[in-house]
Amino acid sequence: MKKLLALLLLTQTALAQTRPPDIQGHRGCRGLMPENTIPAMRKALELGVTTLEMDIAISQDKQVLLSHDPFMNAGFVYRPDGQPIAKAEEKALRIYSLPYAEIRRYDVGSHGNPKFPRQQNLLTYKPLLAEVIDSAEAYARRQKRPAPFYNIETKTTPEGDGLNHPAPEEFVRLLLAVVNGKGIQSRVIIQSFDPRTLEIVHRTQPTLRTALLVDNSESLEKNLARLSFAPTIYSPAYKLVTAELMQACHQRHLQVIPWTVNTAAEAKQLMQLQVDGLITDYPDTVLAR
Repeated sequence: MKKLLALLLLTQTALAQTRPPDIQGHRGCRGLMPENTIPAMRKALELGVTTLEMDIAISQDKQVLLSHDPFMNAGFVYRPDGQPIAKAEEKALRIYSLPYAEIRRYDVGSHGNPKFPRQQNLLTYKPLLAEVIDSAEAYARRQKRPAPFYNIETKTTPEGDGLNHPAPEEFVRLLLAVVNGKGIQSRVIIQSFDPRTLEIVHRTQPTLRTALLVDNSESLEKNLARLSFAPTIYSPAYKLVTAELMQACHQRHLQVIPWTVNTAAEAKQLMQLQVDGLITDYPDTVLAR
């Protein structure tokens, strides 16, 4: 079984290296549309991304939804009555403490995000993962385009267990129930900074692709040692990518997909290093490079 899995992963890596780079829309296309929303995912598909990148949180009633923050971010989220959220109170509005019906009432797009001046202002909400998949699949069928891929990040930390999210076993179980229920296993990557969830994914469904997110300057060997298996993808912050790292990863049959690449110059430089893909807030800029 282990030899078969190793051969499968090697084959997947070899095939991936012959394909065009995988351009992934970060939180859909955060630079252009409210992050982690259906409009952001649809716009990213319109622009031609291969993969929709997104973050997952769990509500009080165990619904799987899109949210980067484990709370209502005062920077761009407004209350159901249209009032802003004070910075001092945002962390009290934890996603895991609210039922999804209440979460859905919060406005995450009308007032924009000051960090992204090109982002379109529109009334929208934090959607369920199942909704996002249904919307993306329907869009691809209508447009007669290839079915999209999904890069799904588990937003878990040891400190957040039981407070910001369920424990890793339950988190992964809830997430994979949606993935399997929608039948998209062959088009999914599960990524995380938290090796605990990647270990559970690999143990539960070893044919699913996994990505280790990295934001530190430790060696490749030290970061990989956090896992008991080799992930499909090594996903570092883009400034950590060097020719030496690329060579070391490809020698290990690891794909390299850095984040978050937002200028044409950065994208060109990384493509010259032969990265396997890019995660970007601005798919329009990267695809037009």
